[in-house]
Amino acid sequence: MRKSLIVLAFTATAFAAGLDNPRTEVAQPDEQAQAPAPAAPDAAKPADPPPPPPKFGGWAFNLMGDVYTTHNGNGPTQDVNQLQNFNLHQGAPRFSLGKLTIDKSDGLVGLHVDVGVGETMRLIHAADPAAAQHKGLRYFEQMYMIFKPKNTKGTEIDFGQFVTSAGAEVIESTSNWNYTRSLLFAYAIPYYHFGLKTSTPVTKETTVSFQVVNAWNNVWGNHTFQNVGFAVATVKDKKYGYALDYYGGKSDLGNSVGMRHLLDGTFTYCPNCNLQVYVNGSWGRNNRFGGGYDQWYGIASAARYQMGKIFAAAGRVEFFNDPGGFATGQKQMLKEATLTGEAKLNDHFVTRLEYRHDSSDHAFFDHGKSPAVKGMDTLTLGIVTLWGWK
Repeated sequence: MRKSLIVLAFTATAFAAGLDNPRTEVAQPDEQAQAPAPAAPDAAKPADPPPPPPKFGGWAFNLMGDVYTTHNGNGPTQDVNQLQNFNLHQGAPRFSLGKLTIDKSDGLVGLHVDVGVGETMRLIHAADPAAAQHKGLRYFEQMYMIFKPKNTKGTEIDFGQFVTSAGAEVIESTSNWNYTRSLLFAYAIPYYHFGLKTSTPVTKETTVSFQVVNAWNNVWGNHTFQNVGFAVATVKDKKYGYALDYYGGKSDLGNSVGMRHLLDGTFTYCPNCNLQVYVNGSWGRNNRFGGGYDQWYGIASAARYQMGKIFAAAGRVEFFNDPGGFATGQKQMLKEATLTGEAKLNDHFVTRLEYRHDSSDHAFFDHGKSPAVKGMDTLTLGIVTLWGWK
């Protein structure tokens, strides 16, 4: 009933795509007639050498490691940071994620694999019955084949396990603006899907996607190919873009289940190269067999400012309503605010120090030997290392 992507992938694309439109001067007819003929190329000057071929023949390899330590002001009895899914424990440093990525996507047929270890891999597969039966599946975040038909103007067809396209954040902390993930990422959307995904550019700015997949966070064996997904992503003039996702189908275990629906949208804005802003909203509904339903919804907004080459700061605020307790196990309205400072020492090391406050309208948070309280404050230090070859 929860996630795991990335599209995630859309937030990064929104700040990388687009074309410049420089002003062009047009010469008058008489000026064109009097213009001198272009000079002949210098035959003695050697031609520029061709670019070197890819070192690994189009294969790319990336390694990442992610460790953290968190102080929880409530001093919970089990040292658990409630609602914070990938930095689950307070106290001694913990190993969150170690991952190897293998990618070959420059030809007609390709492959993408993300294999890893750590708390993150265990948590994203916690509700997957296939991973419970086949232990090796819990080490794979993604594993899918890629097919890019010729003469289709950029259409891509993927089959296998891939992260969801819903949401503004993804599983890897370095691809997000904050170290901890939002409530919407943790409780409103899935982590991954298994099935077929297509994506097709319909204009220079807009891409559409269609998916036929299994139930949420399930590799195999639960409502096989009985969910569908639609996505539209648009980027405009480098400055703003939006992504809209819908998933629908059966996701509860067993045969006596109703339909589950998810609608998720993200708007991004980049007024200049240093400041970035996004707003993300999610609504979900799970119909009960025989009548009735559960629903959840929320909205999150974040901003990030780059201060030179090394330092950056980001903030995020959000609310998440779980009126039936379907997502979090408690009927409650949640709020969250996060401040993150980042130091990128070089291309291989990123450090983040983060303060986060979570609150509920119910006494939900463990306060050690004292009664439960309505708030929780945490301070987290995360260190990530990245290495790549291609």
